[in-house]
Amino acid sequence: MRKKFLTNLILLLFLNLLVKPFWIFGIDRVVQNAVGAEEYGFYFTILNFTFIFNILLDFGITNFNNRNIAQHHQLLHKHFSGLVILKFLLSLVYFAVIFIVGLIMKYDARQMTLLAVLGFNQFLLSFILYLRSNISGLLMFKTDSMLSVMDRLLMILFCGILLWGNVTDQPFKIEWFAYSQTAAYFVTIVIAAAIVIYKAEFRKLYWNRLFFIMIIKKSFPFAILVLLMAFYNRVDSVMIEKILRNSIGNEQSGVYAQAYRLLDAVNMIAYLFSILLLPLFARMIKHKQPIDELVKLSFSLLFIAAIMVAMGAIFYNEPIMRLLYPARIMELPEVYELRISQSAQVFSLLMCGFIPISTTYIFGTLLTANGNLKHLNIVAAFGMTLNIIMNLVLVPRLFAVGSAITSLTTQSITALLQILLAQYFFRFKINYSFLARIVIFTLGSLIMGWISINSGLSWISSFAVLMLFILAFSFLIRILSFKTLFEILKEYE
Repeated sequence: MRKKFLTNLILLLFLNLLVKPFWIFGIDRVVQNAVGAEEYGFYFTILNFTFIFNILLDFGITNFNNRNIAQHHQLLHKHFSGLVILKFLLSLVYFAVIFIVGLIMKYDARQMTLLAVLGFNQFLLSFILYLRSNISGLLMFKTDSMLSVMDRLLMILFCGILLWGNVTDQPFKIEWFAYSQTAAYFVTIVIAAAIVIYKAEFRKLYWNRLFFIMIIKKSFPFAILVLLMAFYNRVDSVMIEKILRNSIGNEQSGVYAQAYRLLDAVNMIAYLFSILLLPLFARMIKHKQPIDELVKLSFSLLFIAAIMVAMGAIFYNEPIMRLLYPARIMELPEVYELRISQSAQVFSLLMCGFIPISTTYIFGTLLTANGNLKHLNIVAAFGMTLNIIMNLVLVPRLFAVGSAITSLTTQSITALLQILLAQYFFRFKINYSFLARIVIFTLGSLIMGWISINSGLSWISSFAVLMLFILAFSFLIRILSFKTLFEILKEYE
């Protein structure tokens, strides 16, 4: 299983690192700069609002289905026809809720229009993820890897035409960004559906009320978990906009978005780990296979990446933000300096949060595969409550920076609680030598970060030196070892 995990992880990372960085830095960042912080903040707030209620589209079906199909391949044919109808029924509930809540929040006509488009995009994305859960549940990781980048490839094509194709003489509108996503998701659904229909030997849809009730009951704990996690992961920008209100709310939400989109970019790496790990963990737990080595390997790989991200953000936050977000036309120097200063602070805090987020993707996925949903839900409910309270206290005083502090605090506490739960349920033998190396690795990376920023080299050169040092240091103190990697690649299934 370690070989299956590592080889498919390499393919998945290769494809995603080939496509998604260009999407984020070549398209998404360009759109942010083209429309401005306030306009992008307007879009970002509505986008996160649709994410919060996303669980109503899925109700935990995707995670339940991934785990279930991984353990019982034969159920794909039986479940697919009924689950498609259930997904459509849930979408009706989702649209009703987001429009009602949008009206309660007094969204204006433009906000409601964008809400409709982004809500439809969430429906399409949810359906793609459900279709992919069947494919990854069958352990068809190569096919799933291709589908994981298809929507972004199409978005790059569509947005690239609108940005640089000279097809219109109007300035780029944020609504065009949303429409491009709609088209890309739709094409991806058609292809993914064709693959699943073939594998499921699908003939027709069928209505089965008892089946719907059974699936909802089984997936309900997954639904609650995703809902609670969505609140403390996505509510920040919504609360910034509502607490600060008017143009300042959209502007600060835009400042937060500038850094958060970069966190989204690196989150891709951790999310890809969870895609592979959930079916593997579920299958290994069912067959009572030891999981210690897979947990250690996946954590080690992701922790090294997280430390690299965090150190880069701590010591090079301002140069990175200046590189990515230059001053806009007619923007006053003092306004630009304030915006960059705030974005840099938010960037450092959010990227440090990638360390606990990565930890959650390992241990949260393990607990999900083991069926410990009740305990995960308690942790997530605590995280949501803490997040809301801290935002209410800190945002009026510190604006977007206060929300970033909230995010880092919430993610760190919930990650620690998940580690303790995993230790309680799986009784891992505590490897004190490995824990000591983790501490030394972190402290060594911090010291090297301080040395690199004060080395007198250009920031790009010193940044590159820091990244190479961290990677080399991880092998030097044996967080990872070449011997272990070679042994895994030589394993037979």
